[in-house]
Amino acid sequence: MKPELVIIVAIFSGFILLEIALTQFFHKPGQTRSDALVESISTGVLMFITQPLAIAGGMGVAALLAPDWHNAIANWHWLAVFGLFLIFDDMLQYWWHRLSHTVPWLYNLHRPHHNAAYLSIRVVYRNNVFYYLLMPGLWFSGALLYFGGAHVYAIYLVIKMTVIFAAHSDVRWDRSLYQIRGLSPLMWLLERIISTPATHSAHHGKHAADGVTHYKGNYGNLLFLWDVLFGTAKITRRYPDEFGVENLPDTSTAEQLLWPLIKQSTDKPTT
Repeated sequence: MKPELVIIVAIFSGFILLEIALTQFFHKPGQTRSDALVESISTGVLMFITQPLAIAGGMGVAALLAPDWHNAIANWHWLAVFGLFLIFDDMLQYWWHRLSHTVPWLYNLHRPHHNAAYLSIRVVYRNNVFYYLLMPGLWFSGALLYFGGAHVYAIYLVIKMTVIFAAHSDVRWDRSLYQIRGLSPLMWLLERIISTPATHSAHHGKHAADGVTHYKGNYGNLLFLWDVLFGTAKITRRYPDEFGVENLPDTSTAEQLLWPLIKQSTDKPTT
């Protein structure tokens, strides 16, 4: 296994251990018997099938369309290559995520991520099995790897996934920092640059009328800056009391994982 993947697995496992110790990892509020099944299958499919396929597909398309660019950026300054990943992976994922809350069929692929009545490290990879296969950022990341960006991608991926894990975990690292007056300027800046538990939990909130929930915004993954730049940011430094989907029919385990191959509930406007 590649060193960066070992580090990511270790960080992911660390958040699991924190939730086991502090926030009842195995017994989240409102969880159903199907939640663990959806999370286990979707996480496994992502790690071992869809993400490798999408990245390999991106490399293959790049080799087909731009063979002369093989390793063309290998000697670029690492900051320039890092910037390419921020644009072609993280910013594209922002727009993909935003579209997933706008286009009904895309929301059906993304709904499992929001269907849980809790926010936790458990839901990080919780999506329909086809969701990541279609994610443009993974395909463009594959192309950048073909162009010679692998040495930077390893660092970028560790940073990105650490921020995403921390933003989803209900071990809220930002809560205590908000209470330290001397850190207020730093936190003001930080919460506008990266995703935090407060800003991302607002995206997962259930009730739009609660004053905190903002499921039509706060789409950023690594950088919350995209929300700030593109007008979808909401910062309250508070956390919703309830998580989940609002005004949608129930859905089954099979439909969450395999839509459109399995359709049981009536498609409705996105949340």
